[in-house]
Formats: sequence, structure tokens, C-alpha cells
Amino acid sequence: MWGVKIIIFILCLVPTHQQFPRLCVTQQALRTKECCPVWEGDGSACGARSGRGSCEDVEISEQPDGPQYPFSGLDDREKWPLVFYNRTCQCAGNFMGFNCGDCKFGYFGDTCNERRESLRRNIFHLTRAERNRLISYLNLAKQTISRDYVVATGTYREMENGSNLMFADVSVYDVFVWMHYYVSRNALLGGPGNIWRDVDFGHWAPAFPPWHRVYLLHWEHEIRKLTGDMTFSIPYWDWRDAQDCDVCTDELMGARSPHDLNLVSPGSVFSSWKVLCSQSEEYSNRGVLCDARNEGPLRRNPGNHDRNIVQRLPTSADVEFTLSLPNYDTGAMDRTANMSFRNTLEGFGDPQTGLGSSSRLGMHAALHVFMNGSMSSVQGSANDPIFMLHHAFVDSIYEQWLRRHRPSPSQYPESNAPIGHNGDYHMPPFIPLHRNKEYFISSKDLGYEYSYLLDANQRLAESMRPYLDELHDVWPWLILAALCGGIVTVTTAIAILLAKHRFKAWPRRKTWKNFLALPEKQPLIWNNETEASHHNYQTTM
Repeated sequence: MWGVKIIIFILCLVPTHQQFPRLCVTQQALRTKECCPVWEGDGSACGARSGRGSCEDVEISEQPDGPQYPFSGLDDREKWPLVFYNRTCQCAGNFMGFNCGDCKFGYFGDTCNERRESLRRNIFHLTRAERNRLISYLNLAKQTISRDYVVATGTYREMENGSNLMFADVSVYDVFVWMHYYVSRNALLGGPGNIWRDVDFGHWAPAFPPWHRVYLLHWEHEIRKLTGDMTFSIPYWDWRDAQDCDVCTDELMGARSPHDLNLVSPGSVFSSWKVLCSQSEEYSNRGVLCDARNEGPLRRNPGNHDRNIVQRLPTSADVEFTLSLPNYDTGAMDRTANMSFRNTLEGFGDPQTGLGSSSRLGMHAALHVFMNGSMSSVQGSANDPIFMLHHAFVDSIYEQWLRRHRPSPSQYPESNAPIGHNGDYHMPPFIPLHRNKEYFISSKDLGYEYSYLLDANQRLAESMRPYLDELHDVWPWLILAALCGGIVTVTTAIAILLAKHRFKAWPRRKTWKNFLALPEKQPLIWNNETEASHHNYQTTM
């Protein structure tokens, strides 16, 4: 136990990366609107001396947005990231990152020329050591303050164009909690209660699958950098046909607390986790951003949800029907839109008919409601670590759809989608920048695969991994037991052979001689000598 704590302490000293870059939240950077940090490898902005990238003007698409958001110049996410920065690092080749110091997804090595495909596995097919590492890495990310990134706690207007800095330090894990809050929050129009709810830059419209794909890739990338474990991949929870929260055990994501069914069991490390950015109504009423403060323990009570909204968890049939829908998206921010893969996958289309529904939720949204706690709030849902497992499986369904239908790039809307969802729109709040349509491609092009999408033989091998791991742990004892059993068997056999040899050499001849000496018709009556011989036979045996 102490050894694990020492390792975690050492890993806490490793720097991490995500967004906003700490080097880009100075007064000078915000006033000049330039985020082109120095790469430590050569001491130049964006690693220019090494040919990794250069500081360039941000190019924004001029395609029109849909009519759902009728404002302009009021929300910091509009035309991301121009409100904060109009110059950022643009990386060359396989380089990526806010200072071009990282590799593109799927590439590794000092020069980012090593192509490698990672495998995301079913969480129930992880070995015991892999499960332990997963929990340790999650907790390490939760306890480690990000050295390279901070989160915004105020709007650019409140920061007075950079002279009044409003940023907060949070952990590596909580940077991602904040990111999911920030992309989905209501628009602040100025003053308490003055908000616009009909806006979301990562949900309810075409960018839902691509945005969450990039989100998971960055999260996976940061865990690798934090721990130094380049083999780490996010596992998924295959919730098809589940009757309850299968991952809610103390060995995995935490069971229910016996003292309060709305909390996580004290036997799980997640019982000590505190949440942030989960009180969306309070922020809206005050007209402010999440201030990244502690808002109490992680809450969860799976299955005790409103069954008028979600009747059951999704089934295999629901997933198969969703995959059969050929149309990716209508391009409208309309939860009642019909026959759309994205709308049905996200949970607003009936997974049996494809018809939009405003009263009941299915697929992706059904899991969030079912968990009945921190994960049930859109803005605060990433506080629950089950969020990662859930969205990894949602991403795998998106991947299946891409492979089955092989859509042309034109299927992704280029214009008139809700604000933030057009193909060339940069995804808020990511720095480095990513466009939505860049992730309307197969996961294999991004360097990862899902274990249940492998061929039959590989899937069988994957399902056997935990059992082979258990066998690997006990095989020395099995060999020892076999050796001991063999020694006992050989010893017993030798004893029996010796006994038989002595029996043939003396007791059997003496007994038959006594029998033959008796008269033919005389009853066999034991005399004292014969009785003594009988007892000696028993003793010999």
C-alpha cells in the first residue's frame, strides 16, 4: 500500500496538458490575443526552429449558422477562439498541441513518426492489474493539480479585456469536467437570470459524436502523459441489455453506500471525490460561470430514476436499429427530428422507430438519467468517472455506423447547423483547435480500435484475458500442487509394490501350506498357529 502511495506521489510531479494553457492567460497574451507558447524542446514559439509549427492567424469559417441562436458578440464561444485569441500555433506534419509539443492522435515518439494503434477494451475483459491501474490513474488525475492549464471562471467581458484575470487551478480530471460544462452551458446575456438556454456547442446537433470523440482522445492522451503509461486506453462499458449498473462495484466504479443510497460506498476511492460545475440553475440565476469550487460529494443512485422519462436501459435491438439509420443528421437543433442516426444515438429519437420524442429518452441519454445523480446533469455529468466508460461505448456505436454506411464528407452539414456545429467550426473550448468535420472519420485513422469490433478469433481471445490472467497468477501453486501430488502418488505406488512383493515372498505360501495340510473333508477350523499367521498377514499389509 505504501509503495502505491509513493508511486502516486512521484507521478504527481509529472506535468500535464489541457486547456486554457497557463502560458496564454497572462494580461499580455489576452490583450494581444496571441496564444503561441514556447516549446521547451528548442526554446521557440510553437517549436518553429525544429519545424514543428508556427504562430499563425486563426481562420474562421464564414458559413452561416442556424437560427436557433439569434445573437452575436455575446457569448465567448462564438467563432471560437476569437474572443480570446486570434493567433495560435498551427502544427506541421504529425505534431499537435498548444505549442506543437505533442503528437497527433495515433502517433508516438520524439519525432511523432511512430504509428501505433491502441485497443479500447470492455472493462470486464481487463485483467486485475489493468483494473487496478485504471482506478489508480483516475484517482491520480483527480488529485493532481494541472501545471499547464487553468479554467476560466469569468467571461472575457468580466475580465475587462484581460486586465482582470479570472482563472482557477483545478486537477487534471477536473479540467475535463469544466470543459464538458463549458461546451454545454447556457449563454450568458448579461445580468442575473438573463440567459439563453437553446444553445449547446457539443450536444443536440451534428457535433455531438465528433466533439465527444475529441474529448475522449484528449483525456486518454493526458492520462498517458500524466502517468507515463503510453499503453493506457479508455475501457468501455457495454450496457446493452444490462438490468442494473454492472460497473457499480467497489472493485470498479464504486457500489452504493449502505449508509446513504445516493452516495458511493466508502469502500471505493470514488467516495472521497468532490464535484464541481454541477449547479447549472444556480449559475443561470446569478448570470455567472461556474467558479470551480467544491460542490459536495459525487452522487449516484442508479435505477431509482423517473421511469416516465426512461423506462429501461438500451437493448441490443435498440443499438442495431440505431445503426441501421442511413441519415447522419438533419442539421437542426431539434430533438423531435425524425429518422436521424445522431438524434437517435444521442437519445432523442425512439430507438425502435426513429421518430423524435420530447417526452422519453433512449440510448445515450437514457444512461445519464438512469444513473440518477451527478451524471444526470448535462453540464456536470463528467464528474462521474462512469461518464468516460459510457461515452467510450457511445463512440464505438458511432464508429460502427461510420464503417457500415461509409458516409461521404458532404453528409456532415457545412452550414445552417446550430451555432458551433457546422463542419468547419472549431470545437470550444479546445486549444489546440479541432474542426468538427475532421473527426467524421474512422477511429482507425485516429489510432484506436474497439475490442468487440475485432474479428471472431480476436474477440474470443479478448474475452478469455481475465481468466488467463487469473490462471497466470495461480499457475505456480498449481505446479507445486501437481508436484506434491506426483510425489505422494509415486510414494504410494512404491509402498504398494513393496507390500505385494513381501506378500508373494512369504505370507501367501505359508497360508496355502496350512490350508493344504488339512484333511480334505475336515472343516476349516483355525488353530492358534493359523490365527497368528493371519494377524501377521494383516500387519504385513
